[in-house]
Amino acid sequence: MTLQADPHAPSRRAFLRRTGLTLSAGAVLSVLDAGPHAAAAAADPDELFKAGRLTAAERGYRRLLRADPSNTHALAQVGYLALLSNRFGEAEQHLSKALDLQPGDVASAQRLAECFVRQDRLTRALPLLKGIDRPREQAFAELYPHIGGTPWQIRGPRSTHVPFVTLDPVPAVEASLNGGEPQRFWLDTYATLDLSKEVAEQAGLRAVTTMSGGVANNQPITIWLGVLDSFKIGNIEIRNLPVQWSDARRPSMPDGTPAAGAFGTTIFYHFLTTMDYAGRALILRRKTKAGQRQNAAGRLPLWLAGDHYPCTVGSLGDHGPRMVTLDTGGIASGLDTTVEIAEKAGGIQVDYDHPIEQPGGNKLYPITAERISLGRAGGRDVRGHAAEQVFPGFPGPGQSAQFGFDLIANFTH
Repeated sequence: MTLQADPHAPSRRAFLRRTGLTLSAGAVLSVLDAGPHAAAAAADPDELFKAGRLTAAERGYRRLLRADPSNTHALAQVGYLALLSNRFGEAEQHLSKALDLQPGDVASAQRLAECFVRQDRLTRALPLLKGIDRPREQAFAELYPHIGGTPWQIRGPRSTHVPFVTLDPVPAVEASLNGGEPQRFWLDTYATLDLSKEVAEQAGLRAVTTMSGGVANNQPITIWLGVLDSFKIGNIEIRNLPVQWSDARRPSMPDGTPAAGAFGTTIFYHFLTTMDYAGRALILRRKTKAGQRQNAAGRLPLWLAGDHYPCTVGSLGDHGPRMVTLDTGGIASGLDTTVEIAEKAGGIQVDYDHPIEQPGGNKLYPITAERISLGRAGGRDVRGHAAEQVFPGFPGPGQSAQFGFDLIANFTH
């Protein structure tokens, strides 16, 4: 899986074809925009966006802006669509205009802050984060001023090839903290850079601030945030980067040894990243314009929602293509969705006899999807879980309200 897109709970849930599947952010593939152009042109862009027809939705919002350049909603949505596709200049332009016209637009302020953070322009993000009265934004506004020097400074060769130390229960590689001995980390596209509390203490990390990390075993999780001087993967070193750690329980390696932590999309989007399942390796390449053009050709689009949720288009049986999230960290699961969507998709039997209790009284049920697909790549008899009802933190459909577009599933390891 190639992430060409530009921090939260890392320990989450391989149907990918043996040859691998490459996904590139901002690719111009209108998989969801099939059908008569005239019908899409006449449709409400908000409905198109909600349905995940992002290209058609953007055309609609731009049509509204031609009629009324001060339409704040259309400005904000064009800016958001540009951010999803890494068109940072357009995102900054439109989101800034939307905020000038409507200073209380919290969503646009948060997205403009993301736009700067994903370009490592942390000082530009700070005033926006400080103005958003939410715990997560306040925590990062406190953290970022403690990052000295150039944030996310990359040193070393143009590329590195790091073998997987294991493929199951999820892929893992070795990496080093602050010049120490290599340690094993899970690879998880739903992760930022997350350490165990013990490993953070061994590396001499100091907590700058904290934030809530949800609930595990009916107990709230506290996440500590700090600054890591050096993170080395293969022959490439990243310096001056944010890091988080907690005492949440993590899965052990197959030999029973504890994992040092997990890392994922916030590392990946600084490179042209390939998770090579067939070759059992993580490949990081420095970004070049030529490399980005090459990766964008003939691939599925990959959008980055929130600060680290990769999204593309996929299908459950004949249901789709619609928007799905991609999470490589799902243990013993290839699919997450809801009971309602599973039943709507058809061919997905929900095992109501073996519920899995969740915090808050919600339930997950085992499912097996006869067929799921990403473009031409397909998986059959894929096991997973269906949630009785959506709830915060559940990947896939549970994130629809957060992102503004509907998600039918999360496809995982």
